[in-house]
Amino acid sequence: MKKKPTKERIIETALLLFEENGYHAVTVDRIVKESGSSKGGFYHNFKSKDELLYTVHDSFITYILDKAEDAYNRYSTPAERLYETIRSFVMMFELYRPHVTVFYQESLYLNKEYFDTIKLKRRRYKNMMFRLVEEGIACGEFRKEIPVPITSMAIFGMTNWTYKWYKETGQYSIQEIANIYADLVMNAVLTKEARLKQEYMRFFLRSE
Repeated sequence: MKKKPTKERIIETALLLFEENGYHAVTVDRIVKESGSSKGGFYHNFKSKDELLYTVHDSFITYILDKAEDAYNRYSTPAERLYETIRSFVMMFELYRPHVTVFYQESLYLNKEYFDTIKLKRRRYKNMMFRLVEEGIACGEFRKEIPVPITSMAIFGMTNWTYKWYKETGQYSIQEIANIYADLVMNAVLTKEARLKQEYMRFFLRSE
């Protein structure tokens, strides 16, 4: 079996160690030893343990930003864009659940430069969600009585918390969870008229 690249082994090992022990309790020496790499290999890929922590955070935030931007560009209506954005966010946990866990546990330990970069990307994602909800209300697809900030933050709150309880061995696959979340949100935000559109029937779960 082909050995994984050094950088990938280091990140995977660091994720496990940070999640179990906390950032400050884990040394570069321990990461190197348990990843089967070397000090030289570590510092070839990362300037410091701090940069490694930043890489962990940046990878999943960049992923969801790219997915959201792709959904916005590929679809023409706010409803389609919101549906696809929600699903892509939830599906992210299949690849990045450990990254998100470490992010919430350890993000305060990033130095200011790295923290500000991550904060800027998080703000971009937040603004994209606000824009989606605003555009949906403006074009009459989303209910005008739901406030944009509360609706957007409710979506974030529901989807973000998935990292706390999602398990690959659980009853529902990540795709099923993504579809359930999308159904809940779309039923909540769409106007009655929009919910009845034939092309939007794919947003909703079907009873057996």
